[in-house]
Amino acid sequence: MQPFIAVDWGTTNRRAFRIEDGTVVATERDDRGAATVATDEYGAEVAGIRERLGDLPMLLAGMVGSNIGWRSVPYVAAPAGLAEVAAALDRVDDRTAIVPGLSYRDGVHADVMRGEEVQLLGAVAAGLVCQPGTHCKWATLDKGRITRFTTAMTGELFALLRAHGVLSRQLGHPVEPGAAFLEGVAEGAKRDLAASLFAIRARGVLGIADDAHAASFASGLLIGADTAARIEPGATVHILADPALGALYASAIDALGGASHHIDSQAAFVAGITRIQDLAA
Repeated sequence: MQPFIAVDWGTTNRRAFRIEDGTVVATERDDRGAATVATDEYGAEVAGIRERLGDLPMLLAGMVGSNIGWRSVPYVAAPAGLAEVAAALDRVDDRTAIVPGLSYRDGVHADVMRGEEVQLLGAVAAGLVCQPGTHCKWATLDKGRITRFTTAMTGELFALLRAHGVLSRQLGHPVEPGAAFLEGVAEGAKRDLAASLFAIRARGVLGIADDAHAASFASGLLIGADTAARIEPGATVHILADPALGALYASAIDALGGASHHIDSQAAFVAGITRIQDLAA
């Protein structure tokens, strides 16, 4: 396979990889996400990446193909695999293409993803995959195709609670996967989430719980509610995340009777994007 450049272009961050024979030989990461790049700046941004990583063919995945990115690329409808994604690449020119992303509809439920599909399809051929983050993705794969998926705003809700509202003063401490977090997981899995969140305020005011553990408990509530809605006891879940966030979800999954397995997210992206490049060649 000819060397190429792959870019995982998120909303706030961007990672670029020079890939040769399926192996990353050079990489760079910066904060030039889609939210910070104007539409008319993408040509210069792509040229700059080529200057630094090589004058090579390039695949761009993620929010670069959204309505806040370079151009809005239509989604591929799930169920879909790498072959369908590769067939729907949006060609900017003969050496530059944008990966389309996936959509899913099931009755009143509708969902979309951009960028995550590359990692998910590069990670496993079958099973349930959890991709934690600001917007946590839960996807079911069968025979190398994403058959359905759900997005939960778990991370964004926690960030909003930390920054605004009545709980913000109590949630300043780091989140740790210890006893307070697991207590939150257990409660989030079985109780009214909105009421449990307000109880953090009451527990602090009444001196029932130390505010040093409030952030861990709140995180446990949210992740516990998210996880309990997706898994049955005995379920195996593949986790695509950085080690810290992955450890929280693994702790919740294990506590709720599942079995968690961590997958390196960069390796999954590289595997997925390399296969797309190979199929599109």
